[in-house]
Amino acid sequence: MKVKTFLLVCTVFALNAFGQSDSSKPFVLGRIDQMQSSILGEKRTLNIYLPDGYNQNDTVHYPVIYLLDGSADEDFIHTVGLVQFCSFPWVNHMPPTIVVGIANTNRKRDFTYPSTIDEDKKLCPASGHSDAFIAFIEKEVLPYIQHKYKTNASKTLIGESLGGLLATEILLKKPTLFNKYIIISPSLWWDDGSLLKLNSDIYNDDFKQKTDIYIGVGKEGLGPGKTPHVMQDDAKALAEKLKASKNNNLKIYFDYLPDETHATISEQAAYNAFKVLFIAPAGN
Repeated sequence: MKVKTFLLVCTVFALNAFGQSDSSKPFVLGRIDQMQSSILGEKRTLNIYLPDGYNQNDTVHYPVIYLLDGSADEDFIHTVGLVQFCSFPWVNHMPPTIVVGIANTNRKRDFTYPSTIDEDKKLCPASGHSDAFIAFIEKEVLPYIQHKYKTNASKTLIGESLGGLLATEILLKKPTLFNKYIIISPSLWWDDGSLLKLNSDIYNDDFKQKTDIYIGVGKEGLGPGKTPHVMQDDAKALAEKLKASKNNNLKIYFDYLPDETHATISEQAAYNAFKVLFIAPAGN
């Protein structure tokens, strides 16, 4: 708290020194909503971006992107920047869109299901509670956003790394929860790749919901713990298994970005995903 106060005082001092204090005002990117989760037993933060022109009193309703790792110091700010850019009329890669950043408290706990692998348990000692976090998203976050904000039927989930693992788990276990999935560098090495072996309704030829799935991965090598799983191979295997269903209701986009690493993949992949997924929005 002392550090934050010091930085604020320095900022005010600098503005006064340049004679700008009278004309300066905060630059507001979005709003912060806090909710008490009965499922998780803790207070959670949602960072909300509303597109330019959003008006609670008109008849316009908007697609929503739900962003894992959505804290202000994680992926929220640069994802919002990409959404704003892609929705400019002169760019027109996507419609004006609400972004809901789900801020973390313990991502290793929330983004992982139980693993049978000792190395996973050592890497993430508090892991294995994604079932509760998925229930939190389904039963608390989605109803809250749909009730409070002017949303339409288009719901996108973005997850990267362990967030990509969680997005894949939701896709396979509760595929109708969202109708667009942006899965970036998913940590499918978790539990010796058990998600890749999971049966899912989405693989069935008669899966009814129109669903768009983008899977992006860089040149990222082995997963941690000397696992034999190569991240780009696992991501490609997921895409190929989804494509094998030959279901016309699924649109699968696999994007290999060999110039990107695990640290740099997120923004480029999200930009590529926005261009392909929002040309013909699913769920509308």
